[in-house]
Amino acid sequence: MPEISTFESRTGNLTCSPSEIFDFVTDIRNFRQFVPDGIIEDLQIGMESCSFNVSPVGNVSVNLVRKEPHTKVVYDGNFLKTNDFSLILDIKENNEGKAVINLRLAAHLNPLLKMMAAKPIGEMLEKLVNEMEKFKGWQPV
Repeated sequence: MPEISTFESRTGNLTCSPSEIFDFVTDIRNFRQFVPDGIIEDLQIGMESCSFNVSPVGNVSVNLVRKEPHTKVVYDGNFLKTNDFSLILDIKENNEGKAVINLRLAAHLNPLLKMMAAKPIGEMLEKLVNEMEKFKGWQPV
């Protein structure tokens, strides 16, 4: 099995409290707020799981697997039917009581796939953090 490759976002400063972001992201349906139009197709989404198609990757499935109240949320997923990954959201609180978030994606990738995926994954994590920082409607669906 390929080694685990880890990609990390910059730290994002949010306009909500740690409990608000935690409640929001533990319902996968809320992630639609952060996905730009035209990026995914065939979205099937529930509270704790979703599947969709991303060109050129193909079908992706994601499941909520771990919740540590107000500090960590972990999603496990699969793409290309053989590549497992985890998306980890680490949540902290700053001096003003607002949430600070860091995103990590860990995936089993062979060296070639890691090289090809590094830039798109980095860009995806950056976009997610940017959208989270701009977002104001932290009330869950």
